[in-house]
Amino acid sequence: MADDNTNGRSTDDMTTDGMTLDELREEIEEIDRELVELVARRTYIAGTVADVKAERGLPTTDETQEERVMERVSELAERFDVDRNLVKAIFRLLIELNKAEQRENR
Repeated sequence: MADDNTNGRSTDDMTTDGMTLDELREEIEEIDRELVELVARRTYIAGTVADVKAERGLPTTDETQEERVMERVSELAERFDVDRNLVKAIFRLLIELNKAEQRENR
């Protein structure tokens, strides 16, 4: 029989970081919720940027700004030890979706 820890969980249920599989999954669910909330927030702000561009007669695409974003997220990926190509692919997708929405609303 496995020893119980202070939370009443069997040590057989624990992972190497002291959490159960269910607790780890709950943490991932919370992170997923936060990610979706951040995407919604980013999309809202991008929509506001689109409105400003339209009011000022600016083009939908700003390649210089896109390059700055890609450079910034690439550096962040490196700092947080996340696959740079994955992060850049995610942001390319976000940027392309925002541009498509901007074009539709013009």
